[in-house]
Amino acid sequence: MSADALQDMRAGFSSEALGSQAVFRVALHALSHPGRILPMPIEAECPGGGHGAAAVLLLALLDADCTLWLSPRLAASPTAAWLRFHTGCRCVEAAAGAQFVWVAQGDTVPDLATLAQGTDVDPQGSATLVLELAAFQGDERLSLSGPGIQTVQGLDVTGLPPGFVAQWAANHAAFPRGVDVYLTTLDAICGLPRTVHINAGSPVEA
Repeated sequence: MSADALQDMRAGFSSEALGSQAVFRVALHALSHPGRILPMPIEAECPGGGHGAAAVLLLALLDADCTLWLSPRLAASPTAAWLRFHTGCRCVEAAAGAQFVWVAQGDTVPDLATLAQGTDVDPQGSATLVLELAAFQGDERLSLSGPGIQTVQGLDVTGLPPGFVAQWAANHAAFPRGVDVYLTTLDAICGLPRTVHINAGSPVEA
């Protein structure tokens, strides 16, 4: 990396230990309580091109042993260099070969079945998808049930790719294999672990 590029590089967490710990707690809470919308602390100088909530999530989760795939809008932004510089991660050209996949709002989302699924022996070898949405409200209503949900959890979203619920059904059925997903807006996240069951439409209380 050139000296000019280093000079222009945006900072990571203002306090690396405290910032990453705070984000990691939110990330764990999101997967432990599927469908809950959680505010994300953004204590970093995130580059343009993607949501701040997604940027700090990956800033906390990635390290030098991780592979990352970025959708075209993100790949063409300063995001890749920023994450490589601060985490040491390696960017790959194929989503299928990545442990983490970040898709910007408006970019095409790879089919969940094409991402790393892990194995029955090593389910942790699966991919984590970070998917940007327009909003946690709007035109699509989801009903979630399963571990971490007392009865049923409703979730309103705008910006899911067509056919996502059907893809998720296959992803859920493959457990313990399968992809975990974080949905993000500019400043909030929501977790969808592979253990959760998703239906389209309003929830019906048990």
